[in-house]
Amino acid sequence: MGNKDDEFVLLIQENQGIIFKITTIYTDNAIDQQDLYQDIVYQLWKSYGTFRGEAKISTWMYRIALNTAITRLKKEKRTGHRVSIDQVVLQQTENYDMEFEEKLKILYAKIHNLNVFEKGLMLLLLEGKKYNEIAEITGISASNVGTKISRIKQKLKNQLVK
Repeated sequence: MGNKDDEFVLLIQENQGIIFKITTIYTDNAIDQQDLYQDIVYQLWKSYGTFRGEAKISTWMYRIALNTAITRLKKEKRTGHRVSIDQVVLQQTENYDMEFEEKLKILYAKIHNLNVFEKGLMLLLLEGKKYNEIAEITGISASNVGTKISRIKQKLKNQLVK
């Protein structure tokens, strides 16, 4: 492998959490998640040579990963390919908090029901991204990000209270 190849592999290893989170939000089962993961890595590889460093590497990765996931979902809707949702298995740790994990499952289930753009916004928000960075990733203004996130939070709150 050449230097560029080594750099790319290292980049993927260091940032695989970004890809994993997006594949988790945008797929219903493990097989689709693996396929989407591969699609995202492939798209990142295709674009790697054109990355100019004008944005943070994570911003660039989020943009490509989200666009790949959304494009794939649109394609699946046209072809009618849908698979039932698998149970999400959460990794157990020493500090396992069953009540927290149950609440997290419920939240992710509600996020899963959002439209594709809303899912992406919530993923980025849960990642701790600032509105300006979310705006840069999604291509909408920071004030529009704030408005949309506020509406999504209210929608989720209303669903969780029922």
